[in-house]
Amino acid sequence: MDFFYENVNFKLPDEVASRAWLQQVLHIEGGKEGELNYIFCSDDYLHKMNRQYLNHDTYTDIITFGYSEYPAALEGDIYISIDRVEENARRLGVAFDEELHRVMVHGLLHLLGYGDKDAASKQKMREKEDACLSLR
Repeated sequence: MDFFYENVNFKLPDEVASRAWLQQVLHIEGGKEGELNYIFCSDDYLHKMNRQYLNHDTYTDIITFGYSEYPAALEGDIYISIDRVEENARRLGVAFDEELHRVMVHGLLHLLGYGDKDAASKQKMREKEDACLSLR
């Protein structure tokens, strides 16, 4: 699991602790780690990717590209807009780190097969996120 930074003035405060936490989540969920990359970027960077690869002309906090099928070793790229995370944290009245960790685990849960396209799957995703956040 690696962390990268594109077009953003941000560095994950504790990469070692974040990696250990995410690997713990992966282990609990029965997943195997392959090549997982977290790419922290700006709104503009992720907006361009959203238009180019998903044909969505909207800003988003996260885009997850999976390159393997669970239960095989998980491989994927998880792009996170630091601008969106900051804005969402302010809007929701939560700490930046709390929102960042929620988004980070959200991407991992997508790679593990959890969805969020309907109300029931969104509820399950939120419950999983909460359970994962409690492990930090």
